[in-house]
Parts: sequence; C-alpha cells; structure tokens
Amino acid sequence: MSNANFAMVGLGVMGRNLALNVADHGFKVAVWNLEEDVTKAFVAANPNCVGTSTLEELVASLERPRRIMMMVTAGKAVDEVLKKLKPLLQPGDIVIDGGNTYFEETQRREAEMAAAGLNFVGMGVSGGEEGARRGPSLMPGGSTDAWKALQPILEAISAKTESGPCVAHNGPDGAGHFVKMVHNGIEYGDMQLIAEVYDLMSRGLGLGAAELSDTFARWNEGPLSSFLIELTAGVLAKTDPESGKPLIDLVLDKAEQKGTGRWTAEVALKLGVPIPTMAAALDGRGMSSLKTERVAAQPKIRGVVSPPPPTSEKAGIIAAAHDALLASKICSYAQGMALIKAGSAQYKWNINLGEMARIWTGGCIIRARLLATIMTSYRRTPDLPNLLVDPDFEEMLFGLQPNWRRVGGLAQSLGIPMFAIADSLAYFDSYRMGRLPQNMTQAQRDAFGAHTYLRVDRPEAGPVHSEWLK
Repeated sequence: MSNANFAMVGLGVMGRNLALNVADHGFKVAVWNLEEDVTKAFVAANPNCVGTSTLEELVASLERPRRIMMMVTAGKAVDEVLKKLKPLLQPGDIVIDGGNTYFEETQRREAEMAAAGLNFVGMGVSGGEEGARRGPSLMPGGSTDAWKALQPILEAISAKTESGPCVAHNGPDGAGHFVKMVHNGIEYGDMQLIAEVYDLMSRGLGLGAAELSDTFARWNEGPLSSFLIELTAGVLAKTDPESGKPLIDLVLDKAEQKGTGRWTAEVALKLGVPIPTMAAALDGRGMSSLKTERVAAQPKIRGVVSPPPPTSEKAGIIAAAHDALLASKICSYAQGMALIKAGSAQYKWNINLGEMARIWTGGCIIRARLLATIMTSYRRTPDLPNLLVDPDFEEMLFGLQPNWRRVGGLAQSLGIPMFAIADSLAYFDSYRMGRLPQNMTQAQRDAFGAHTYLRVDRPEAGPVHSEWLK
C-alpha cells in the first residue's frame, strides 16, 4: 500500500504524540487504534499519517523489516495485540512495547517472539506528553539487530543534549524496561525529597507559596538544576482562579502511584540492593493515603516539639535545606545506579551506566545537571561500585554534610517527618562505615536459631556456632 516506515498501535496521549514526532522527522507513519473513529479523527487532523482500519492493513502498509510500536495499557492488552499481530508478521519484523511494563513480562514476550524469528523490544519512554511530542528520553532493550533497524528513527525523535540523542541500546530482552523501572524509582525518591524540603520551609519556617516558588527557581540556577525543581517552582507559583489562593494549598495531601516505584523496591529486595531513599518515597505515599486516620489521630496524639526557629535563622536554614536536598538526591541516584548495576549482572545485560546517565540528561522526568557529573564518573571508572566513592561526589558530599545533618536534626526537633532525607543520610553513613552493628544482629540469630556467624579474626575458617546463653 503506502510503504510506511513506522507504525503506531494505540492513539492515546502518548501514542499520538509519538506518532506525530516520528512523522515530523520525515518518516511515513501508519496508525491504528482499536476504536476506528479515533483513527479517522487523528488522520483527518494529521493527513501526513496513514490511517488503517485493521491490523492486517497496518502490517501490509509497512516496509520490511516492519517496525511497529505499541502504546497500549500494560498487561493483558499487550498480549492481546501481540496475539493478533504475530501471525501477520515475518521473520526480522520488530514490535516495540513502549508502555510501563514489568521487565520480566518483557523477557517472556521477547523469548516467545524470538522463537518465531520476530524481534520484540521493551522500550522505556520518559518525558510525558510534551516529551513524546518534542523529544523524549528512550530506553530500548531487545536484540542488537532490532536496535540497528530502529536506531535512525529513535535517534531522530529523541531529546537532544550536548552529549547527543537521549537514546541508547540498553541491552537484551528486558533491559530497557528494567532501566525505565529504576528511572521511575529515582523519580519517586526525588519527588519525596522535594516534598520534604518544601514541608520544612513551609511549616517549619512559615514561608508562603510565592516565597517558596522564588526559592526553588533560584535553586534551579545552580547544582540542583533539574526538571523537577523547575516544575516545583512553577507549581508553587500557580494561583487558584476561584479563590485566589495558592493552588498548592488546595491540593489534598494524598499521593497516588501506578506501581513502578513498588516494582523497583521489590526487585531491589530480590537482588539484595539497599534503596532506602526510594523505599522511603513509597512509605511517604503510603502514609499520605491514610488521610482519614491521620486527621482522626491528630488531636489524640501529643508531640513534644521545639518552637519554630527565629526569623534571623531563616536564610541559613534555607541554605541548609538546599544542601540536604542535593546530598540526598546524590544518594538517590547512587542507589538507582547500584540497582541497575546489580540487575545488569544478574541478567547478563552488560548495561553501560555512563550511557544511562547520558540518555537521562534530556527529555526525561529525572533530567538534571547532576547527571553530567554521573556520566563523567562512569566514563572515568566504568566498574565504579557506587557513586559515593567517586572522588567528585565524595568531595561534594563532604562539603554538604554539615547542613545535611543540621536539617535532619531540625526537622526531628520540629516534628516534621523526613522519610527520604533521613534515610538518605543513613545510607550515606552506612556505606562509609567499615563496621556496622549487624554483628549484634548475626549474634542474635545464632543465639536463638543456631544460624552461625563468621569470626572477625579468622573469617576464612568458615561459619561457627556458640552457645551464647550457657
């Protein structure tokens, strides 16, 4: 029919914007949606795209190897579309799942498609509606052959920074969706950290939304510069048209989640990788969901807290909050990179951590100035065990520590919860300690369950058991 270069299945917000992005870069795009009237309306408004009424027609419209991207709801819908597409395709054809799919599902689908000679690519897409339309960060997995066939299109539509297009081949089978999952975990942590610092300055210092907006805007000009800091400044500046009040003050304090953050925590537990900042973000959202209980508990539970700090200390505390946020953010990235490193080793993906930092420098939700330093760290030391031991980050955290610790103590004294900032500091302090108190934990395990332990003076001798209570 039309020899289209690329196809999009699913014309929801992300699907239609990605299709238009591809078309804008000179590629001929065929589209299909389950509801045919949606397809017709889309093509009527965008005649540079080719509408198809059936999947058979869509497949027939494509040049070989066929490149078909699905932007449908994760889960059952993906399998249903694949079931219909698979008999229509030929060896070498490529199907991309661009949704937020659990990476083990992607591994299963990739293996099933590969058995039929077909390529299946799980690809993380970050940047939201605007990113999809103007340039997202893309995290494709799958075979090298599939990557080579997709590379010209994906590089064309991705965000661009000084370091190049924000897309790279992440690795085989589920690597792309694994990386996107961790990206979202870092995003959860970053959002929780920002919320905690906002809370400290709002409730602890009495800053209004306008002053807070100015503070975040100023922070966005320095090392904290990032999409989420810029977004926060904008959110705080918004006024409710009905009441004239800051709109942020009218938002109910219940944060929802779609599951990718929870997946990150579950996989981290499975792989034995500590990610306390991201886990704290889940706890923060979980506590927020207990709104009714919290409101009922407030007048019943007494807290012993210090009075607010004097006005003369306000500027110093704001500066300290900046440093605490930056230090904690570094820890969040360190945990995320450690998890990707562990996943890559477990599943033999050979993920390039420097490239992951590079493709996050533009287009995605966690894009930040800090990523340039992370990219440099991994290029200098590809097998870096943790970002905390990189000399650049060690120097930064050494300078940030006094204010970081000050903020944690101040928040506790004021009764302001800081799940993520406190856990980030605990992560930092734990990682820099050559000896932790888990000698007591292991001794207890041996005392009540004969689980044995290793002796410090001769660990090579192997596990031993003691009769602790005799």
